[in-house]
Parts: sequence; structure tokens; C-alpha cells
Amino acid sequence: MAAPGTRQAPSDADDALDTLAVRSDGARDPRSVNQRARDEDPWARYRDDGIGAPLERRPVLVLNDVTKRYPNGREALRDVDLSIPEGDFVFLVGASGAGKSTLMKLLIRDELATQGEVLLDGEDLARLPRRKVPQVRRKIGIVFQDYKLLPTKTVRENVAFALEVTGTPRGRIGPAVERALRLVGLTLQAEQFPRQLSGGEQQRTAIARALVHDPRIVIADEPTGNLDPLISWEIIQLLLRINELGVTVLMATHDADVVTALRRRVVALEEGRVIRDEVGGGYHRRG
Repeated sequence: MAAPGTRQAPSDADDALDTLAVRSDGARDPRSVNQRARDEDPWARYRDDGIGAPLERRPVLVLNDVTKRYPNGREALRDVDLSIPEGDFVFLVGASGAGKSTLMKLLIRDELATQGEVLLDGEDLARLPRRKVPQVRRKIGIVFQDYKLLPTKTVRENVAFALEVTGTPRGRIGPAVERALRLVGLTLQAEQFPRQLSGGEQQRTAIARALVHDPRIVIADEPTGNLDPLISWEIIQLLLRINELGVTVLMATHDADVVTALRRRVVALEEGRVIRDEVGGGYHRRG
């Protein structure tokens, strides 16, 4: 998806995804890129009826009557009901202080709701034993606005570190990292350090790190906030392609142009309440 009024050359991600349609023997695979991805890629969870229609839409994230009240009495979220099914691409919008950051913290269990339920893949996060928290967090890939890369590690090492800290067997780390780097188009930059990368390349590294442990959902918190408009559209395009492979995406953003141009599902927060949940919506309410 190119930005309105621009013509965009094929990106590294285009080349990376195109390699999915080449067999290991070098011959062209007769299946389409997306069909091969659905057949073989570990992130391809969408089953279809042959024409792309989903047969299964299990909820990945569910919030039931969620309120978050801080000790000073301020309510950051109030009576929030939200369900995000498998394979959805959802924009979370709202002014600063609307509750987006609090909602994100609840989803990754950085904080707990004061009342209500937050369910990830059917598990109530508030009832989760502490020993199971790391296991459940592996179901979430997180992409931050400021990348949060380790400056003394290369691109490859930054992505691998996400698996090393979870005790993944060494023999599985290498192939998973290579797959993630191909997907985001960073194979050639694998040995570079963050200081050698552009902002867009750093964000691609962060996306690869989020994907490497095969999450159920990617949560992107203002992933284009530090990027110029052209690079922002490349990152959005990459997230859309990842979503096409079956990964659920929840993206918090203030970028009205992107939200309005793409017309995906939009959940709008205001003063801690969901005031709009609209499929095919723009950044602002219609009418």
C-alpha cells in the first residue's frame, strides 16, 4: 500500500516475501506467495475455503467490562468491552490521555484491571500464576515507537535475544531468526549494529524481534511515530503483509492519514471509554 499520490518502488519486504514462492531447489513454486505462506509458514493460521474467506475467527483478545482505576482515584479505563478475533487488523486511536497506553499495559500484563476480565487466547490474565506470565507473554509480539534495540548487539543478535531469554533450544533459534529477517527484508543487514541502521531498518528489526517467537498477536505502539511519512508507509505495508499471513495486529496510532486511507477496523477511545468500534472506519467519526 503506497501513500496516496506516490509511486513506491518494491521494498526489501517485497523481495523477502517473494522468496516464499521459490522452492528449496530453486524452481518457482506454482502456488501464490500467500498460498505457499498459508501452507508452510508457521504464522499462517488462517484457514480458508479456497477463495480467501476465513472459516475460523476465534478471539485472541477479549476485554469484558474492564475498568482500570489508579490509587489516586483516576479512572484510565471505564467499562471497556472489546473482542479482537484471530486475523484482525485493528487501529486503536484517541487523543493523548484517552487510555491507549493503559489498555496496552493491561494486554501485556504490565498492569491488572481493577475490575473486569482481560483474556488472552482464552486465559484470564488476572488469574494467571506468576510462573506462567513469561509463557503467556510469548504469545504477544510488541513493537515500540522507539525500537528498544540493544545497542551492543547486531540485528541478528537482537532478534535472537528474544528467544534466548525464554530458554528456546539453541538449534531452533538460528532458523527462526533467519525466517524473521527474511520476512522483514533485513537479511543483508543481519550483522550490522543499530547505530548503522536507518530508522526504518531499526523498526524492521523490532518487528522481526516481535515475530520470531511466533506470537498470537502483534501489538504495535505508535510504530511510525519517529519515522518520516514515506518510511512510515513502508512499515505499515510490512505490518499489513504480516497480517495477511494470519497474524493478528493491534496498532495504536495518532496517524490520521494512515488510518483513514486503509479503512480497517478502528477502535476509538475517549476519556477511558470506547466511543467507536467501526469496521472500515477512518480516524475521525463519519458525519
